[in-house]
Amino acid sequence: MSAIATEAPTIRELVSEEEWALRVDLAAAYRLVAYYGWDDLIFTHLSARVPGPDHHFLINPYTHMFDEITASSLVKIDVEGNRVMDARQPVNKAGFVIHSAVHMGRDDAHAVLHLHTPHGQAVSAMAEGLLPHTQTAMIAMHDVAYHDFEGIATDLDERERLVADLGTKNAMILRNHGTLTVGESVPQAFLHMYYLERACEAQVLMLSAGRAGLHEPNEGVAEKVETQTAAPGMKRLAEGLAWPALLRKLDRIDPSFRD
Repeated sequence: MSAIATEAPTIRELVSEEEWALRVDLAAAYRLVAYYGWDDLIFTHLSARVPGPDHHFLINPYTHMFDEITASSLVKIDVEGNRVMDARQPVNKAGFVIHSAVHMGRDDAHAVLHLHTPHGQAVSAMAEGLLPHTQTAMIAMHDVAYHDFEGIATDLDERERLVADLGTKNAMILRNHGTLTVGESVPQAFLHMYYLERACEAQVLMLSAGRAGLHEPNEGVAEKVETQTAAPGMKRLAEGLAWPALLRKLDRIDPSFRD
């Protein structure tokens, strides 16, 4: 009697519908980072916490370019960096340290994005940090924390300092390193990053004319913008308006992120 061959179950068949939807959103974020030119070869990371009590999270395999990431290729690990599903791809230790710190320290940080863009790194090296000279910077800066560089993030004891410096903010400039944002969802974290990166890009461009030549915003304007961009409105903007439009863009370009 011959044995009947059976196919191994797919990742989608092994996870809940809620986790699969999260995988699609996170894969989309990787593709969008590549689309906007924010990627750094296979380095830097985006992660998302898997729903449930186990504190598992999804992160990129340390083998893929960001424009190759799919929902199925994401690796599920625990807060100690151990893979909790059968996966052959390695995970970068520095990414694990930074992302596990935030996921462990902030219950509301369901998504964590970390980049090394030239503009983000440039502003991270400026003594004044992010300046309030553009509308985009005013939207971002009230929610930005700072963390001093301690070398490549492979030391587990840095996790406490990362979380302490982030506090309740949803964005952080890692001094001499790059940018980081968090959100209750991937769309929220992505929109925080979009504003932060655009603000950094504008700052680098405007400083090419020299610091002395900048027009100072009127007193109280930055505080007014902060009240105009309060959290409930930003959540609706991210999840209800911007993210569906971004997914449609990706579907037109290459829908394989959903695989």
